[in-house]
Amino acid sequence: MRRRNFLTAGLLGITGAAYGLGSRSLAASREVKPVPALPKTPPPAGSTTLLDRAKAAMATHYSSLQYTDRIGIADYSLHSAKQRFHIVDLMNGTAQSFLVAHGKGSDLRHTGWLQEFSNVPGSEASSGGSYIISDTYVGKHGTSRRLQGLDPSNDMAEARAIVIHGAWYAEAEMIREHGKLGRSQGCFAFSESDLPVILERLGPGRLLYADRV
Repeated sequence: MRRRNFLTAGLLGITGAAYGLGSRSLAASREVKPVPALPKTPPPAGSTTLLDRAKAAMATHYSSLQYTDRIGIADYSLHSAKQRFHIVDLMNGTAQSFLVAHGKGSDLRHTGWLQEFSNVPGSEASSGGSYIISDTYVGKHGTSRRLQGLDPSNDMAEARAIVIHGAWYAEAEMIREHGKLGRSQGCFAFSESDLPVILERLGPGRLLYADRV
């Protein structure tokens, strides 16, 4: 069985007892090194607040997660031309940033800005909140990864088929030609060239958090 990473609990300021770990928390603490602090310059453009929210979400949904070493954060307060999806490594305090598209229903006039979230089936909008990353499959967008919504704001994610996938309209070329990315049907759509890194770094059992400031 895969062992939960207890390091992040310390980073979040949460005791083992809070999770009912009992004596196991002491044993685990002997096996690990102290967690480095997150960088003084966190993910760009407003993500400081979102990072705090994402860590709080990780604490809330800790029992549902298999891994807490890395977290994905979609900062939808930024324009789609910006690298607004961040993979934060909570073990070493580093972050990687990528382009990500939002849903058509969240930006009806195709401005490049997410205007609103929706959890309604058929809305083709992005949903904010916490997701647990699930299994990999091959569908109409190629290799993709399912998501399970953990909050009332996104608990229809599975029914709406909200997933991680690659898309031609999420390529940097779209920004050069149109000044913005295309739009998804609510999914987290990434550049085909970035997708392998996303899938490798954010495997099943980890948290993805989407919001705006």
